[in-house]
Amino acid sequence: MSTHTHPHASTAFGIDIGGSGIKGAPVDLTTGEFAADRIRIPTPQPATPAAVAATVVELIGRFDLPSDTPIGVTFPAVVQHGVARSAANVDGSWIGTNIEHVLGDALGRPVIAVNDADAAGYAETLFGAARSTSGVTFVCTLGTGIGTAIVADGVLVPNLELGHLEIDGHDAETRASDAARDRDDLDWAQWAERLQRYFGVIEDLFWPDLIVVGGGVSKHHEKFLPLLHLRAPIVPAQLRNAAGIVGAAALAAKAGTPVAGVRGD
Repeated sequence: MSTHTHPHASTAFGIDIGGSGIKGAPVDLTTGEFAADRIRIPTPQPATPAAVAATVVELIGRFDLPSDTPIGVTFPAVVQHGVARSAANVDGSWIGTNIEHVLGDALGRPVIAVNDADAAGYAETLFGAARSTSGVTFVCTLGTGIGTAIVADGVLVPNLELGHLEIDGHDAETRASDAARDRDDLDWAQWAERLQRYFGVIEDLFWPDLIVVGGGVSKHHEKFLPLLHLRAPIVPAQLRNAAGIVGAAALAAKAGTPVAGVRGD
């Protein structure tokens, strides 16, 4: 694990900001498990930067964290160098806002922000279904939309919005997401046909060595994954709802928080 984490961090704190809840827990970076019970606070409405920052301060305040604990935050948006470039299920005023600055200023300590699907994907490669895989791993969450992440030999390629690939004239997630399955009243076999088309295009473009499928529907993986015929193995995600918190914590530790200059070695 030493190659993945900050040299001084055996524990980091992960926060998962969603449309309905803001959840957080310290994470043991050697096991990927929570080092204390997760706490959840409802997301403020409207979920403006100031309101979310206040909730994050409240959340962190419920834990006794050393001042040098790396803190990572997942956010439901494209996150480019700390700045939100979109906003899903949070207030539109986040667009163009530096998440790391807003939350870091409120907390008085450095924060790393990452897209929620990227955090979950990274966690699966460190501690979950892809932990023993080398090469390229494609992680996909099937839910209201399709969240995607690619990790190549332990390196995350951020903000790949591959749920929005245009396939057969459609935005892919409008046809192949779990919400599309419900909307069109598809049985598992019918939905698997759409997933086959989606993952087939992904394979032709990116040639992953492993495909990991998450999202709530992954608990029914035996009903649809065996119906898919792909070059790469395709397996269910393992970390479930913990993935965002774990991935955010691990990425914060890897990024070198706490403050640069305290390494001393």
